[in-house]
Amino acid sequence: MTETLPITETLPIIDISGLVAGQPGATAAIAAEIGRAARGIGFFYVAGHGIAPETIANMFDTIHRFFALPLEKKQEVAFGLSRHNRGFIAMKGETLDPSKPADLKEAFNIGLDLPADDPRILAGEPFRGVNLWPDMPGFRETMLDYFARVLNVGRLLQRAVAVDVGLPEGFFEDKLDQSLSTLRLLHYPPQPPVLEEGQLGAGEHTDYGCLTLLMTDDVAGLEVRRRDGVWLPAPPIKDVFVCNIGDCLMRWTNDVYVSTPHRVANRSGRERYSIPFFLDPNPDAPVVSIPSCVTADRPARYPPTTGALYLKERLQRTYAPGMIA
Repeated sequence: MTETLPITETLPIIDISGLVAGQPGATAAIAAEIGRAARGIGFFYVAGHGIAPETIANMFDTIHRFFALPLEKKQEVAFGLSRHNRGFIAMKGETLDPSKPADLKEAFNIGLDLPADDPRILAGEPFRGVNLWPDMPGFRETMLDYFARVLNVGRLLQRAVAVDVGLPEGFFEDKLDQSLSTLRLLHYPPQPPVLEEGQLGAGEHTDYGCLTLLMTDDVAGLEVRRRDGVWLPAPPIKDVFVCNIGDCLMRWTNDVYVSTPHRVANRSGRERYSIPFFLDPNPDAPVVSIPSCVTADRPARYPPTTGALYLKERLQRTYAPGMIA
């Protein structure tokens, strides 16, 4: 693995192969590493995750083919047809930093795959809807296979998080077994020579959920804001995730863990593709300050909420009224 910066100037690399293999003592050791990163810069690389390089390569091949479809074909599965955070978002269809021009990217969102007659959909449970699938052979199967694999990695990491903050290792398991997690496909065109002032591929933002697991191609662009305000590049490492703490986990830990602002600027002159997976809790999961993160010097900073209420609150700040149910 090669980094473009010395590791002391960028993000730590955490090898979770012992956690994946269930080795004795691995959870505690990896929990300590994650805890240090989560309390510091809030970002880290995840190596040894167990997802085969061939699986990752197939994902990138598939998303290249999807984004190469004519716009009218992609609009057949447009985000506006869902209201459940699913489907295709066209170029400049999202503004992550409301103070800046629209983002120079297009996206496609996939959630937990449910049939139209699933009781959760029929009952109107928040964010429960059918996925929108393009007319593209193999697309659905490829996406759902990857979704399941990365969800498993995320749940393993949450076991380490639980240990780090003094909870039973399985604390998050029943809060993630029917999660609101989202798999997102992203395409950033080469940045044009002339931009609107402040325009980026993805504006400065924090992520909304518990953990984000980002797989990128070999084109750089992700930048992370250090505590002192300095922006650091997070260079791609082949087949290694970039992981960051999201706002929901920051809230759950009463701000002990840090959700760090980041952005994407594609100055490479090449197309850039990336695949973030946002690990969110179940809709009814109670998001209440973890007891070990509450002290006399750090009283609880947030009222209790749930996974669905918090996600809805955050998404409604990003999209036009009526686009999120």
